[in-house]
Amino acid sequence: MPTAPPDGYEPAADLLGGRVILVTGAGDGLGKTAALALANHGATVVLLGRKVKPLERVYDAIEQAGGPQPAIYPLNLEGAVPQDYEELAKRLGESLGRLDGLLHNAAQLGTLTPMRLYEPEIWARVMQVNVNAAFLLTRACLDLLMAADDASVVFSSDRVGRQGRAYWGAYGVSKFACEGMMQILADEHDGTSPVRVNSLDPGAVRTSGYLAAYPGLDPNSLPLPKTVMPWYLWLLGPDSRGVTGQAVTIPSEIAPQGA
Repeated sequence: MPTAPPDGYEPAADLLGGRVILVTGAGDGLGKTAALALANHGATVVLLGRKVKPLERVYDAIEQAGGPQPAIYPLNLEGAVPQDYEELAKRLGESLGRLDGLLHNAAQLGTLTPMRLYEPEIWARVMQVNVNAAFLLTRACLDLLMAADDASVVFSSDRVGRQGRAYWGAYGVSKFACEGMMQILADEHDGTSPVRVNSLDPGAVRTSGYLAAYPGLDPNSLPLPKTVMPWYLWLLGPDSRGVTGQAVTIPSEIAPQGA
């Protein structure tokens, strides 16, 4: 089973034509770049985020580029309850009639703190956004995804969620939890539904979240988020059909000291 796009992979311009893909954390960083890339390859993108203004800017950029009309769905993952996710899925079904992809990209960093000093309130908030929200959103959307011909769920991951590192606290634990969630979902749906589930560690890229975790880095030393988009397009599109349960890592020559 391939775990990466082929060398020199160039996604077709209409790779995602006719597909509806929901992106969390779509107002900034990797989520914003992914939403633009998905729309540029034909997807109708549902932009989910906490603040409306950033989502509106992404919406406008997609329209100006000639992509399919996206949808905006503001939702605060920190405070959302199960009924909010069920309402989201219901409205998606009623307004768009389908869901072919789900990119879990929203995440909170919390603090880089020894476990014995970690604030329980911050821990609970990180887990709510990074783990509970991903579970509740996936759970609510599974009926729509299972009705698709070929559906893909992708968790944006991190190396600290695959190999434990000191001081990464709630963020590291939350990413481990999402890796486990990915594996369980993939195993449940392997051979029983059209839903495939994978995780993707994009490595070091120039986003506000990454720079918050590594404040000593020179931003210009990091590649832009658009450089990793072929991998997201491959996993969310039909070219990776049959790939499921994989913890995919994007090779990078650029890694921060000590990472």
